[in-house]
Amino acid sequence: MQIETIHHVSLTVTDLDRSKQFYREILGLNEIARPAFPFPGAWFQVGGNQQLHLIVHSGATFRGVKGIDTRDGHFAVRVASYRGALEFLGSKGYREDAADQDLMKMRTNPRATAGFPQIYILDPDRHLIEINAEKM
Repeated sequence: MQIETIHHVSLTVTDLDRSKQFYREILGLNEIARPAFPFPGAWFQVGGNQQLHLIVHSGATFRGVKGIDTRDGHFAVRVASYRGALEFLGSKGYREDAADQDLMKMRTNPRATAGFPQIYILDPDRHLIEINAEKM
């Protein structure tokens, strides 16, 4: 077996409309057609060949009220401009000085040990998202 790529990441959500708005307006993802599953959800295109699947599931496990913990489970997306991403998020109300529990908190790491600058934010259900760029 040889894995070619990650096809999709799926996340459980509590409020589909709220989550769809977040992924459209904050991450800029385009919603794509989804099969007629017997449960609510939405699919989004990520880059060329990857997808994000949102699923409403009453038995799901969530992170609770945790704030940003960069070593917790997360997915990462790559952007063309770190500074551009910071400016965009700031225009949407994200702040580094927000309280740890605030959904508008962002944590930045412009000189990360990983070798590329990083921004961390939370979605409405507190799923952790890393936004990174090749360079500053």
